Amino acid sequence: LLSFLPERSNLAGVRHILLVLSGKGGVGKSTIATELALSLRHSGKKVGILDVDLCGPSIPRMFRVQDNDVHQCDSGWVPVFVDQDKSISLMSIGFLLEKPDDAVVWRGPKKNALIKQFVADVAWGDLDFLIVDTPPGTSDEHISTVEALRPYRPLGAVLVTTPQAVSVGDVRRELTFCKKMGLRVLGIVENMSGFVCPHCSECTNIFSKGGGEELAKHAGVPFLGCVPLDPQLSQSLEEGRDFIQEFPKSSAFPALAHIAQQILDGTLQRSS
Repeated sequence: LLSFLPERSNLAGVRHILLVLSGKGGVGKSTIATELALSLRHSGKKVGILDVDLCGPSIPRMFRVQDNDVHQCDSGWVPVFVDQDKSISLMSIGFLLEKPDDAVVWRGPKKNALIKQFVADVAWGDLDFLIVDTPPGTSDEHISTVEALRPYRPLGAVLVTTPQAVSVGDVRRELTFCKKMGLRVLGIVENMSGFVCPHCSECTNIFSKGGGEELAKHAGVPFLGCVPLDPQLSQSLEEGRDFIQEFPKSSAFPALAHIAQQILDGTLQRSS
C-alpha cells in the first residue's frame, strides 16, 4: 500500500491548492493570483504563489522582489518571502534567470521538466493555500501542471475572463479543458469589469459588462464576482509603493475579499 502513496513531499504541509486559469492572455491572471493571495493573507492565511508562466513570469515584479535569488536547502529550493512575517512566499522562473531580459526559448519537454521540478522541489513548509499562476492556453504547461499536482488533490481552478465576448469565448475552452482533466471549477472571475475613476470613484464599463456572469450561468459553475480596474492600485505597483499596505485601500479590495471569502467558505464545506 505504501508504494502507492506520494512520499513525504514538499507539498505535504500545503492544505489547499488553487489554479488560476484562462484560455486567453492579458486578462489579468497574475494580477488576480496576486490580489487573491493578498486577500487570503488579509484573512489571516499563509499563502504561496507558484508561477508556472515560464515565458512571462510577472509574479516577482508584482511583489517587487524580482532581484531576489532562490537558495537551496536540504529539501530543495527555498521560496522567496515577500514580507517579514513570511505570510506570502513565491517561486518563479523569474528568480532563476541570469538577466531580467533573458527569454525562455524552450521546447515543451524542457518546460514540462521544470514544472515537475517546481511541483516536487520547492520547500513551501506549511501553507493554507498554494495559488498556481498559469500561462494562457490549454496545452503543454497546463497538462503538465495538472498532472504533476493531481496526487495532491488540488481544490480546483478559478477561471479569469474580461467582460468582452472574445475573451469569454476563449475561457469557454478552458472550461472544456477542466472537464477533460477532471479539475473542479471553483468559479469564474470577471476581471477589468469597469474602470474606477481616481477623481470621483465612478465606475465606467469600458469593455461592456456581464460576459463572465453569463458564461458561469451557461456553464452551471459559480460566478465569484467582478473585479474593477483600479488605476491607483496599478500606480502603487508601478511606483514601487508598498502594494501589500496599499491593497486594502483599493476599490478592487471589497470585490477580491468577497471572492476570497467564497473560496474560504467552499474549503470549510468540503472539510466538514
